[in-house]
Amino acid sequence: MMNRVVLIGRLTKEPELYYTKQGVAYARVCVAVNRGFRNSLGEQQVDFINCVVWRKSAENVTEYCKKGSLVGITGRIHTRNYEDDQGKRIYITEVVIENITFLEKRREGASKKDGTWGN
Repeated sequence: MMNRVVLIGRLTKEPELYYTKQGVAYARVCVAVNRGFRNSLGEQQVDFINCVVWRKSAENVTEYCKKGSLVGITGRIHTRNYEDDQGKRIYITEVVIENITFLEKRREGASKKDGTWGN
C-alpha cells in the first residue's frame, strides 16, 4: 500500500517550533495549496493543509521560512486522536513532512524578520 502526499503551496503563518519531552524538535505549519479549478465566480479555490515536520528539518523550516514562503513538500497522511479536557475524542489528520524544499531564495542580505524574500 502507498501513503504519499506531494504539495506545493505557501505557508499561511509563521512556523511554530516545539520540542518533545525527549528534546526532539518538531514544527507545525499550514500550507495553502491552490486547487486545479475556480468557482463559478472565477475565484481560485484553496485547501489549507496542516503539516508537521520533525528534527533538523523542523529547525530549518523555522529558521528559513516565514508566512508566505513557497515550499514543496513530500510526506504522508497521518491520523491521530486524543481526548480533550471535556472527555470528547478529537481526531486530527495532518501531513507528516518527509522532505521540504524551499522554492524561493532569500534576497542577498535579507533576513526572515524583514520580509525581503523572493527571486
